[in-house]
Amino acid sequence: MSDDSPARDQVLVRNLRADDLDAITAIDASAIGRRRERFLSFKMQQAFADTGIAVSLAAELDDHVVGFLLARLYYGEFGVVEPAAVLDVVGVHPDYRGRHVAAALVDQLRTNLLGLGIGTLQTEVSWSNPELVTFFQHEGFVLAPRVCLDLDLARTRT
Repeated sequence: MSDDSPARDQVLVRNLRADDLDAITAIDASAIGRRRERFLSFKMQQAFADTGIAVSLAAELDDHVVGFLLARLYYGEFGVVEPAAVLDVVGVHPDYRGRHVAAALVDQLRTNLLGLGIGTLQTEVSWSNPELVTFFQHEGFVLAPRVCLDLDLARTRT
């Protein structure tokens, strides 16, 4: 990280808007190597419509969107009876990594959720992405006390 990196509180974090779709699609594509407009559009619609409470955020530096997160609120799922938030996607433009953008987004999300009385934020991350695992660890995430299971439907057919 360079000496001119902004502190977390110098990153402008605001509510995500529908007109941010093009910017977040470009950021996401730069991170994963392909465009996922339909997926991100669906996740944005879901984030805006599910609860009526928008918790998804955008981060700006140098007068343009450089990062985002898509999150939703849940009021019970998979046997959990307490409300929780789910972080679906977080992305930072490669040119702005190491400049506290994702940390600022998570900080603001934490503040917003606590203000809503939500005490838990959940996400999933691939073990094959150690950079993201390390980031989440640094932000205070720990292994969840539950097991996620996948079933390959084609392989289990008899």
